[in-house]
Parts: sequence; structure tokens; C-alpha cells
Amino acid sequence: MRVYLWFDYQIALVGSHGVTPEVYWKSVLPNSPMPKSLKDLLYTATETQLKDNPNVALFFLQTDLHQGKEMSLHFIKTEEKSTFLPRKIADSIPFSSTKLPEIYNEFSVKPGSTEAEIIKQTLSECESEGIEGEEKYCATSLESMVDFSTTKLGKNLKVVSTEVNSKKNTPLQKYKITIAKKLAATKAVVCHKQEYAYAVFYCHKTVSTQTYAVTMAGADGTKVNAVAVCHTDTAKWNPKHLAFQVLKVKPGTVPICHFLPEDHVVWVPYY
Repeated sequence: MRVYLWFDYQIALVGSHGVTPEVYWKSVLPNSPMPKSLKDLLYTATETQLKDNPNVALFFLQTDLHQGKEMSLHFIKTEEKSTFLPRKIADSIPFSSTKLPEIYNEFSVKPGSTEAEIIKQTLSECESEGIEGEEKYCATSLESMVDFSTTKLGKNLKVVSTEVNSKKNTPLQKYKITIAKKLAATKAVVCHKQEYAYAVFYCHKTVSTQTYAVTMAGADGTKVNAVAVCHTDTAKWNPKHLAFQVLKVKPGTVPICHFLPEDHVVWVPYY
């Protein structure tokens, strides 16, 4: 279990002055409700998270997205406590692997510690080259995530994320799909929450994807409104990618899908 030394630092910043992230969201996206997953990251931590497990349904085929299909999934609480900082404060803090000593000092993190390695790894991922043909960006505040997504897709957007109707751990169990609705958009911005001293999202614009809103019910009665993303062009993926090993398919042959954890978000245009 990881202990996040920087959590108290964030709480101290809750009362910071300026336009709040909620107000900024409404000013830019007045017709798009903010998903619960993002609301939870403003000033409180999320309670649950869908954990990827290569031994269950981490990846699946698009043909599996239909009513009655059963998949083994595991929804558990997250230990990750990082929440959003106001943009003004986030922008004032260095966010670069060349500034690691300054970042460690800002959050009282000891070099060589677990927390220091988490920061270093996330910065490395944010600075690495993305998949060819995709535009990527690491958002260090809710406002910067809104700006990136609306710049790439426009302001007429639907914002969706996975929601689990449970405040406690649920067992590894079968979930049966009751509804699988494909959203019309073929392009999207997908934002994945990273482990960091505060909430940081790795966002990337995709143009060869299809997004599904999926309703599922677990064997114990747990209800889940999940988001599934299907990648229709995997020709440029690494042939050693876990998805190809799990599904026993080759790059570029069939669409590959996966469910998003609760604290990941998909932005798609309304049509």
C-alpha cells in the first residue's frame, strides 16, 4: 500500500482564489455534464477503480460487445489519492524531468523513494513519443484537459467515463452485458489518469476508434455503466503488445477493445 506524502499539500490549496474548475467547465462546455469521475478528483479522492488484469477481460474483440455477453472483471478500491490542483497553481510548478530536484522539493519527496520514482516515471511517459499519427498531451489541471480536448474536437462534446455502483470492493466475477450502444464518433480524446503528486491525465487524440456505452450487471448485483474503446487500426502497434498475446491476433487484422477504468475519461463529438 502506497502512502502519498503530498496529499496534505493539495488539501491546503482547496481554498485558493480564482475561477474554479467547475465554473471553467460550465463556461466552455455548458451542455456537457461533468462525469462523476472528474468531479471526484476536484477536492476528494475517487473510491473505486477498474483495475486492468491481463488474466481476465483486459482486452476483447469488438464482436463481444453485444447483449448477453459475459466477461470476468474485477472492480476494486483505489489507493491513489491525487486530486486536481487549480490551474494557476499547477502551472506554477515545474513539470519536466529536467526539473526533478525542484519538483521533489516542492512536495517534500525524498529522491530515490517510491514517490520519487512515481513522479519520474510519469514525467518520462509524458515526454515520450506517442503512437504514430496520434496527438498527445499531459494535462496537469482540469482546465488544461478541457482546453486540449475542445481544441482537438470542438466544444460540442459528450464526456463519458466508467461508473461502478458500489462504494466497496467487488469480487472477481462474471458481468453480463445488458446494453452496448455505439457512439457515432470515430474520433475521440481519451485521457488516462496517471500516478503523480496531483491529478495528471495522459490525453491523446485518436482517429481510428469507436466508443461504446456499456451497461453491465455483476453476479452479485453490482451495476456498472462502462465505457469501452475499440481501436479499429492496430497496424502500427507493437507486435508484442499484450492485446495480441491475450487475443491471439496479429496487428492490423481486427479491432481491439478494452474497458476504461473509472478514473479515465473519453471525449467524443456529438453528431
